[in-house]
Amino acid sequence: MGAPVRVHPPHGTVIACESGRGRYALDIMAGRHLLTADEPVDAGGEDAGPSPYELLSAALASCTAMTLRMYVERKGWKIGRIHVAVRHEKIHAADCADCETREGRVDVFERVIEVERGIDEETRRRLLVIADKCPVHRTLTGEVRIRTRLAG
Repeated sequence: MGAPVRVHPPHGTVIACESGRGRYALDIMAGRHLLTADEPVDAGGEDAGPSPYELLSAALASCTAMTLRMYVERKGWKIGRIHVAVRHEKIHAADCADCETREGRVDVFERVIEVERGIDEETRRRLLVIADKCPVHRTLTGEVRIRTRLAG
């Protein structure tokens, strides 16, 4: 018997399946791409791949960089490579000065954008505005509904 045949999910669908290689390790299929996710060791995983929040941060970072690159190319600007770092943490709502929520915990994503070449203040300001137009940023800050059902 050979390995099971994997059918690539259609564009826009992502499938996560337990891999059997650890307590929380997952194989993730996104189109023809195969990724691995896991929890860190201190959360009971084996750190075989990024955690779910790291994957979410990666989605925000990559979408931001792509959105900025598209904008920069349209403008014909020569700014060099774009680097976007995103860090996620949960903080107590009471410790968040600019949050509407006052109780419980709040998810905070800190996004830092760096460009290789020096840019003027107006370009910096414009890039920050465009970063907030990234589709993943809009999803995370907009109204979201998750509809869940069991198959079959």
